[in-house]
Amino acid sequence: MTQPRLSLDALHPLGHGLARPESVHVYADGSLAVSHRGRGISMISAEGEVRTLGPSPAMAGGSELIPNGIALQADGSFLIANIGEGGGIWRLSAQGELTPYLMEVDGVALAAANFVMTDAQGRHFITVSTLSLPRFNAYSDKVRDGMIVMVDAKGPRILADDICFANECRLTADGRGLLVTETFARAVTRFDLGDQGLSNRRVFASFGQGDFPDGIRFDAAGYLWVTCIVSNRLWRIAPDGQKELVIEDCDPEWVQTVESALAAGHMGREHFYGTGKSSLGNIASIAFSHDGHIGYLGSLCGTSILTFATGQGAAQ
Repeated sequence: MTQPRLSLDALHPLGHGLARPESVHVYADGSLAVSHRGRGISMISAEGEVRTLGPSPAMAGGSELIPNGIALQADGSFLIANIGEGGGIWRLSAQGELTPYLMEVDGVALAAANFVMTDAQGRHFITVSTLSLPRFNAYSDKVRDGMIVMVDAKGPRILADDICFANECRLTADGRGLLVTETFARAVTRFDLGDQGLSNRRVFASFGQGDFPDGIRFDAAGYLWVTCIVSNRLWRIAPDGQKELVIEDCDPEWVQTVESALAAGHMGREHFYGTGKSSLGNIASIAFSHDGHIGYLGSLCGTSILTFATGQGAAQ
């Protein structure tokens, strides 16, 4: 099933005044919750009205809270992966109270927690991009100290600790596979998931110049959608690994600047928070409406969520 390529005119902003809206959760009524730097969560109504929840300013481990991945819990609270210097997974209550949830596993600090996901069984899957501090020291394809952590009834444990800048992860529909983006390896990696943890590691999809895979999400047909920062490309990948480009707003000159910095070993924060001539703000995540007809793009640098019509059915 082919996904038509979309022009930039097909994208529409929702919400306003957002701060680093990296991760998006979609409610059944079309309202959203998105990560908000220095606070916690911004709630966006289906009409675009914004209400921000969390302390002002929000501090975590002595440093500014920088929410990355967010996961809604049954009680209305959110777990927040803090990619800021304080690290850790934090809980933001429905009343806006911020408390630590998980700061270390097996004596290893969750230094740059990137993503958190809660599955139907109540298990939490967490990625930590790197143990390096600051995290910008791991902006390299030669550093492989990212982790995947699972928390279940037995407690937290490390499933993998040799990931090249671990980013988002997702379970397959049958729950027997786990996919994770390795941003600086330019790959989506797939594992089998069983009672003994992860096994049978292999590359599901690889990417080229300018593409640094970040957020991933399955649609109802089993295709994986992948956002790439720097290139501002959105890919849709078939179960057999074939890729099709859905959206692109790539500035070749900026891509070359970033690629040159990476090759020289001095890529830094400025290369992820610069956008060149692109208008998409470094798209970093994707979510879908409950019927699958609308896609939502989060970003590192945007001040709104970008929406588009997918032409698809319900998403996972």
